[in-house]
Amino acid sequence: MKQAQQLWNLLQTAATPALAFIVVAFFGGYALFGANGVLAGIEYRHQLQQRQQELVLLQKQKAEIANRVQLLDPQRANPDLVDELVRRELGLAHPDEVIIPLK
Repeated sequence: MKQAQQLWNLLQTAATPALAFIVVAFFGGYALFGANGVLAGIEYRHQLQQRQQELVLLQKQKAEIANRVQLLDPQRANPDLVDELVRRELGLAHPDEVIIPLK
């Protein structure tokens, strides 16, 4: 009976540190592997770099489109660009044809 009581006392005194260790291990694991942990942060930074590169490409495309829109403004349209677009849309230019403006 005395051994059983000693074993019970030992288990009671070991339970608190064991529970504390389990809680610390859980939060430590979550800090490393959780949705907002260290490893996820590394992945987020990698995705951010990719998105920034995509943004630069999209801004460049946007600038090119804005330039074409400005060139097609009815008040000051570029005649060469208008001629090229009209010929392409109406099927009057062949794919291997080179248009040389005279002006």
